[in-house]
Amino acid sequence: MIAIINYGLGNLNSIVNMFKKIGANANVISTPERLFNASKIILPGVGAFDHGMNGLVSGGWIEPLNKYVFETGNPALGICLGMQLMCNQSEEGGIKGLSWIDAEVRKFRFPANSPLKVPHMGWNSIEVKEGNDLICSDRELRFYFVHSYYVDCKDETDVLAVTSHGIEFTAAFKKRNIYGVQFHPEKSHKYGMMVLKNFNDL
Repeated sequence: MIAIINYGLGNLNSIVNMFKKIGANANVISTPERLFNASKIILPGVGAFDHGMNGLVSGGWIEPLNKYVFETGNPALGICLGMQLMCNQSEEGGIKGLSWIDAEVRKFRFPANSPLKVPHMGWNSIEVKEGNDLICSDRELRFYFVHSYYVDCKDETDVLAVTSHGIEFTAAFKKRNIYGVQFHPEKSHKYGMMVLKNFNDL
């Protein structure tokens, strides 16, 4: 069973419905005790970094999540804000992140006269940096993004894929059993379905 963590933020039903379309068993869980019944977990998220971390703290998720990820070795996938919460910290707030991956979350900054908008919103293609078990690298892929901050990995070997919005930034990362995607697979039609199917098959 794939557990989708409900800490108050995220497109939970959309993710569940996408897994149903591929015939996978995914359920929303609202208590940390249910984590250890899962073979994989998803940390979703939409909104502000500090709000997300506060939700994890107030829900008692931090210690169980750390234990799950580092002791079971089971796959964990962060989506959008969930990916950012796996990093060290964000320019969006003052609360420390989970620090599962050595990365910082930075704000898009463009000149006032720039045609580039913040948030980065809409469809964008990605470049897969190396062969991996989450994102196919043999064809052009496009995903749906909505975010004002981006992940900057300190170790380039953690970067699975990149995309560009004024600057090149991390679209997906992996470190051991920890995966993150900045885009929304649940909003990315066949491309997102492919990513979630690959995650289910890990």
